[in-house]
Amino acid sequence: MAPELKLAIRLQELDTRIEELRREIVALPKQIAEIEKTLESHIRKVEADRAALQANQRDRRHLELEVQSEEQRLARLKDQTMQAKTNEQLWAFQHEIQYVENRIRQLEDRILDLMAESERLEQNLKAAEAALAQERQQVEQEKQRAREQSERDRKLLEELTRERQQVAASLPPSLYKAYERIRRLRKGWAVAEVVDGRCTACHVVLRLQFYQDLRRGEQVMFCESCGRILYYNPPESVEEMDPDETSPARRMPAGP
Repeated sequence: MAPELKLAIRLQELDTRIEELRREIVALPKQIAEIEKTLESHIRKVEADRAALQANQRDRRHLELEVQSEEQRLARLKDQTMQAKTNEQLWAFQHEIQYVENRIRQLEDRILDLMAESERLEQNLKAAEAALAQERQQVEQEKQRAREQSERDRKLLEELTRERQQVAASLPPSLYKAYERIRRLRKGWAVAEVVDGRCTACHVVLRLQFYQDLRRGEQVMFCESCGRILYYNPPESVEEMDPDETSPARRMPAGP
């Protein structure tokens, strides 16, 4: 294989890896932001659970104060009943007493309901706080891993960028110019392997003579269809070769 073709292949490998690293470096802060966004939603959930428990406790205190007030009112009514001088007054006091007693029972029933609800809310809050604490720890670990990965990517990117500069400087200027032009036109893919007589980029079958010249690897050749720089990797052993490759009478598919 021609030395300049090996350089072009290596340049393509470097450009592909460099682009991958750049995308990964850009994506890592977004991943961290998504992790923090998920954590923030769970924090809000815990805060909502805590607020619900606090509201429950406020309602209970308010009802307990109402019960105390009604009990005081009941005590006064019972005292007043002892001072009733007519049946009508006695009946009125008893009716009022019955109303207050019913009111107290209703308040106490509501307090019991709130106590049961409070127990459930406390259990939910404790579980949510424990899960949040664990998640905070996991998030910090993931963020640390992301930061470490980003740092590794940046260091590797610097190394590969330096190597790319060296490889680019070693290429003949005309070939490097062609490489860059093709890379811009073909979305970063300027060099393609030929497998089974086809360009792996555009999948067009090569002409027989063109394919034979390419296999000799004596010069840099460009795909007649997509314009990419082509290369051919011969099998490492006869066993790996297609039977047709070893046959003098190998028939190539007709060109496009």
